[in-house]
Amino acid sequence: GHAIKSLQFDFKGTDELHDIGSMTLFLGGPEGQLTTEWSVGTANTPADRLIFSRRITLKKGDNWFWLSCKLKSTASLLHHIDVECSQIETTAGLIKPEDKMPGRKIRIGYALCQQGQGGTHTYRIPAVTRAKDGSLLAFYDMRHNRTKDLQEDIDIGLSKSTDGGQTWSEPRPIMDRGEWGGLPQDQNGISDPGVIVDPKTGKIFVWAVWMYGKPGKHQWNGDGSEAGYEIGKAAQMLLAVSKDHGETWSEPQNVTRDLKKEEWVLFAPAPQNGITLAKDGTLVMPVQGRNAAGAPFSTIMSSKNHGRSWKVGNPTGEISSECQAVELLDGSVMLNMRSSRDKAHMHRAVMVTKDLGKTWTPHPTHHKELIEPVCNGSTIRITYIQDGQEATALLFANPNSQQRREKHTIKVSFDDGMTWPESHHHLLDEFTGFGYPSLVQIDEEHVGIVFEGSRSHIMFMKFTIAELVAGNSR
Repeated sequence: GHAIKSLQFDFKGTDELHDIGSMTLFLGGPEGQLTTEWSVGTANTPADRLIFSRRITLKKGDNWFWLSCKLKSTASLLHHIDVECSQIETTAGLIKPEDKMPGRKIRIGYALCQQGQGGTHTYRIPAVTRAKDGSLLAFYDMRHNRTKDLQEDIDIGLSKSTDGGQTWSEPRPIMDRGEWGGLPQDQNGISDPGVIVDPKTGKIFVWAVWMYGKPGKHQWNGDGSEAGYEIGKAAQMLLAVSKDHGETWSEPQNVTRDLKKEEWVLFAPAPQNGITLAKDGTLVMPVQGRNAAGAPFSTIMSSKNHGRSWKVGNPTGEISSECQAVELLDGSVMLNMRSSRDKAHMHRAVMVTKDLGKTWTPHPTHHKELIEPVCNGSTIRITYIQDGQEATALLFANPNSQQRREKHTIKVSFDDGMTWPESHHHLLDEFTGFGYPSLVQIDEEHVGIVFEGSRSHIMFMKFTIAELVAGNSR
């Protein structure tokens, strides 16, 4: 049979070779899985061209190889790595491989939370926000024993960045029920953080859903949560507050009776960040739940007194759950929702309210424009300067697929969410991961995203607004 003698790689489009610490070439698994069992070789000095020389006998059919890049901690999140396999030397002669994706560069990301980090089995459900002092705060589930949802031993964790996302603090819990009420930790789980920052006071509000007892149950299924307010029957809504940009947190306060209708089976935050309305400073938070019949719903809650009290809107009428709100240019609020309608649709539900959730009407793109595999998605408004004038656009992120949670993508709309042109789809990670993106505008020039990607449980990536909107003539 034929054998490979050497493989040559070129890095000529890479922004900064010194971002790279080392490169290792591996033989992939049978379906191209990124396994690390068979290493071909490692290069510890980055160069424009690397040659891995080793005799490898080829199997009949497909033979997969993949290149792993170890980055230096100083590598900039705004840099890209561009690599191409330019020549393969075989016992039958030289092969010049064709680059199937010329011009495709790989962006450097930050692994915010990895499996097993700090002794926590799994990190999931991230929501990111910007504190009043400009620091970034990422909240998430710390699932101590295993990957599964509630009921389980889960706390709400936090990582903080004070340098625009280049580096992050280690995960630490900010909401932990311990062995409340004499039950073990795995019957006191807290999950699904939703967050809002009041831009005036700087106060940060984080809600999460707490289950007490009910081992083996799930708040979204059957009697995992029930109508009424009783702890141990109805899943509870907890609130923690920080007045110092996320450094310290209040003890979690039970706000279930203030927010949940008695007949509802469940009331919970949407695991996203809330918004402040430009016209009058009203705080608007996306929320979700199950109605009296147990069916899932989405809506918003709002506060006109800096978070002292909240008014919960009516469900949109859609069978939907996780959602995020954005203010449209006419001052109305658009709610973009994970839709549980049926497998034939697989599009985002999008509804609009002009009265803070009392009444809802379908947006023109409702179940038409944005595809999904049924997963949490994120949408925000960004403002920026273009050609010396203030400009604005909407961003939307989700796994851009109807098959599975893959092709994690950011899309841009320049017409208030009516269209999301393919020219402005930015692919972050083509492989499968849980998804669950959360977007944030970092400053006048940058946007950040946390999501559950293929390479780390929670990943952070950073973009210039200029590159996201490039090519748009207003």
